[in-house]
Amino acid sequence: MSDIKIAQQAKMKPIIDLVEEKFNIPAEYMEPYGHYKAKISLQYIDSLTKIKDGKLILVTAISPTPAGEGKTTTTVGLGDAMNRLGKKTMICLREPSLGPCFGMKGGAAGGGYSQVVPMEDINLHFTGDFHAIGVAHNLLSALIDNHITHGNALEIDSRYIKWKRVVDMNDRALRNITVGQGGAANGYLRADGYDIVVASEIMAILCLATSRADLKARLGRIVVAYKTDSSTPVYARDLNAQGAMATLLKDAIKPNLVQTLENNIAIIHGGPFANIAHGCNTVIATKTALKLADYAITEAGFGADLGAEKFINIKCRVADLKPSAVVLVATVRALKFHGGVVKDDLNSENLDALEQGFVNLQRHLHNITNNYGLPCVVCINRFTFDSDAEIALLQRKSETLGAKCVVSKHWAEGGAGAQALAEEVINIVDNREPGFTFVYDEDMPLWEKIEAISTKLYGAKNITASPKIRSEIEALQKDYGKFPICIAKTQMSFSTNPTVKGAPSGHTVEISEVRLANGAGFIVVIAGNMMTMPGLPKEPAAERIDITDDGIITGLF
Repeated sequence: MSDIKIAQQAKMKPIIDLVEEKFNIPAEYMEPYGHYKAKISLQYIDSLTKIKDGKLILVTAISPTPAGEGKTTTTVGLGDAMNRLGKKTMICLREPSLGPCFGMKGGAAGGGYSQVVPMEDINLHFTGDFHAIGVAHNLLSALIDNHITHGNALEIDSRYIKWKRVVDMNDRALRNITVGQGGAANGYLRADGYDIVVASEIMAILCLATSRADLKARLGRIVVAYKTDSSTPVYARDLNAQGAMATLLKDAIKPNLVQTLENNIAIIHGGPFANIAHGCNTVIATKTALKLADYAITEAGFGADLGAEKFINIKCRVADLKPSAVVLVATVRALKFHGGVVKDDLNSENLDALEQGFVNLQRHLHNITNNYGLPCVVCINRFTFDSDAEIALLQRKSETLGAKCVVSKHWAEGGAGAQALAEEVINIVDNREPGFTFVYDEDMPLWEKIEAISTKLYGAKNITASPKIRSEIEALQKDYGKFPICIAKTQMSFSTNPTVKGAPSGHTVEISEVRLANGAGFIVVIAGNMMTMPGLPKEPAAERIDITDDGIITGLF
């Protein structure tokens, strides 16, 4: 059956009753959104501060391919398996964006028998968090233009407005637009553009904020533009915007509770892409799971060079988190793709291509164990057409590198198919005290931080930027030099060229743009021609999504 049919046949339990049963949270602290979704109150979360944290497990993956890797599916399967083994476990996921859902990637609620449900709700509007983020962002956009229209007391230079607009849909036509057309009654004429909601700094702020007070303070610190002297920043607080923006986010800041197909609790909250943002769920969600459960399993977006890097160097640094182990998800099909096999031939055994593509896994594994000092389990997310010889080769090569390599069948069998993976993860987490290091020190200059990520993790020889970009980085160094770096780069390759597979080395990472995310507290560095507003593919998923007269959604996966 398709993922959506499996999800539609799930025997869900009322979420309020299930959360009370599993974690003893009184119903009064939960806000139901129908029968199977709920938000947990910040008041209850605040009451957990004195409880000892559980162990944190990060799920990441090799570089993505059209063959699929199954990171979210593995996170869900692992969580279900650990609960089957009697371990009090909670998973923390990101919320899906409508952009890829109606574009190329599809939904992000897991797959097969390792899913979170209600699948359709989660993949569509869910509890309205993304809507709230988009509206808060666009309110600030409107306030900027309104301020200039009514006299511009702050002396904002319209050429140096840094705050675009956002929409939660892939729409390349909105990347560069002109606003204010039609005369003075419609404002003033200027260039503008749209990003996708997941790339909004407000998304990052929501994901890193620890309280409503912290959220409001971060919103106020957003740099929206510069004054006519071109060097004095204008903040959102100068427009008195932070209060109204925080009001729009009053419910979005509360974590969302749902369940897996096996009726285990999952928190789904926040959702930036790791290729254009920091790619992690909210700090509030992760810290809540660590208080409620003995083990919290979370994922980070795309491959380990992006999601895991930002999870560690941004989220863990900001929130003082320390993972106990990492699961690196790989598939035989994806590694053969990295070894040069075209998508249509991936179901045929090809040991030579698998061996060539293994270098991608090897690079990610090296980064996790050597650059971060964390223990790592390689999870082979098994597909039907994987041959025994291919599985044996992948296990043998992984274990020669010192990593346990476990075959998992959670897509087909749910938690039962991931028990071997769960046992290995538990063994590491319970019996090993991991080392933990960052890739760069916060006192390093911004340029050297970018260089450290590129050379240590991407295998690059060096980085380069135009004199204009270099001067912008040098200007940011004065006031924001301690900020971590968030590199926006293609997820398909260690290089900035998405067609280069495997583990390229000796390439140059070109910095094409740099942005200050002062409220989030990091510097966004755009490498290559990465777009913060994606476009739809030639045959978007939207063309196959439909709803029957009885209200049954089809084609969503």
